[in-house]
Amino acid sequence: MVTIYIRYVLDPAKLAAFEHYGQLWIPLVERFGGQHHGYFLPGEGANNVALALFTFDSLAAYERYRQQAAQDPACQAAFQFAEDTRCIISYERSFFRPVFA
Repeated sequence: MVTIYIRYVLDPAKLAAFEHYGQLWIPLVERFGGQHHGYFLPGEGANNVALALFTFDSLAAYERYRQQAAQDPACQAAFQFAEDTRCIISYERSFFRPVFA
């Protein structure tokens, strides 16, 4: 199992656009076999940092999702929305192995 953590740096004037972007991606990740844990928008503290967390059964399953998403029209539309609105300034992706009781 692998959990993907994405830290976004946003344009704080475009938080509504980023929220829409997140709402587009949650069902897409799940359609391709992932479990989305949500997007987390700025609250207290920095007004330009957001997070996303989602899990796949394996790194191989995540890589299959990435390959399929690159060809999927709905995924391409979500990417294009972020590009058109320029709500995301940058992002970094990290991979974690969850530990449970």
